[in-house]
Amino acid sequence: MSDSVQYDFQYGLIYRNPDKQKIARDILERYTGSDIKDFNQQIILTNFHAYLDYFEENYEGQVYHGSVMSVVHSPKVHVSMIDFKIGSPTAALIIECISVLDPQAVLFLGMCGGLHPSLKVGDFILPMAAIRDEGVSRHFIPPQVPSLPTFKIQKFVSQVIVDHGFDYRTGVIHTTDYRFWEFDEVFKKQLYEERAIAIDMECAALFSVGFVSKVPVGALLLVSDLPLVHGGIKTKASSKQVFSTYTGRHIQFGIESMIGIQDKGEHIRHYRW
Repeated sequence: MSDSVQYDFQYGLIYRNPDKQKIARDILERYTGSDIKDFNQQIILTNFHAYLDYFEENYEGQVYHGSVMSVVHSPKVHVSMIDFKIGSPTAALIIECISVLDPQAVLFLGMCGGLHPSLKVGDFILPMAAIRDEGVSRHFIPPQVPSLPTFKIQKFVSQVIVDHGFDYRTGVIHTTDYRFWEFDEVFKKQLYEERAIAIDMECAALFSVGFVSKVPVGALLLVSDLPLVHGGIKTKASSKQVFSTYTGRHIQFGIESMIGIQDKGEHIRHYRW
């Protein structure tokens, strides 16, 4: 489909709407406390301020705090990391906002609940797709359209993990906006029937909105708990252990993937709608 073709519905898409782009730039600067010009072309997204602290300390970054989110820009590795908080609505919002930067690559370093019995805390998952059980992606793309990451980003990440001698799992992620689902037996039966490997709250929104907003997005998820196992739901104590044990490795894989994309200078997004 040629970029010269214009349909009425496309006016709502951010790359077709200069007024929306202007507001998105303003939101990005207000919410992160950082000027547009400070952002790098490689962006890592996360839900955790602990990741920003580690990134700032180990990659010579400068942190900015806005009204809602925080960001660290590292001139050392030419990567910006944004803590956009939690949930699909903010995931969709941050993708639309950073679309005005026309980033080369965006990688989500998130955590997930492992559903498959073979998983253990600390395992890495490269999502191949996400089930859209959240409320925001339907505003961007019809419900029958699958939510897929940008394959080339996943390819870079997988190579980095293998180069370090680690393994990873692939599969479908169930993205939900339903909290305390662990106590809903009907919902848990549905998860089993879907054969989803893990569950999170952001991937489907990130992938779907990234697709329609021309933002190449991948994800590397860390299994932080095993909610279907007795005593496996994440707690304050277990969460602290996960951060102290796995944060550095998770970020390292993300940074090296972004550097690889920079060094090769590849075009990550294959086509435009």
